[in-house]
Amino acid sequence: MLCEGVSWADAPSERIGCSGVTAWRRLRNWTEAGVWPRLHEILLAELRAAGLLDMDDAAVDGSHVRALKGRLTPALRRSTPHVREASTT
Repeated sequence: MLCEGVSWADAPSERIGCSGVTAWRRLRNWTEAGVWPRLHEILLAELRAAGLLDMDDAAVDGSHVRALKGRLTPALRRSTPHVREASTT
């Protein structure tokens, strides 16, 4: 749902256990309540305690983190033309 651009109303309720709108509302409420950072902390703590967290082989991607101060300079912005090209796949 998050990646494909499908409407939440079209979510298959038999697969997610509730209507798509309900799923969206729950995700929104959990996000506003700060569930995801806390869940992440708990998961990491449990993995560390079980000896299953190996930080020697890890990658960090901050592309989703918004900049709190400043913006991208024009030199760093990539522009793409608004022209639909034929698929090469």
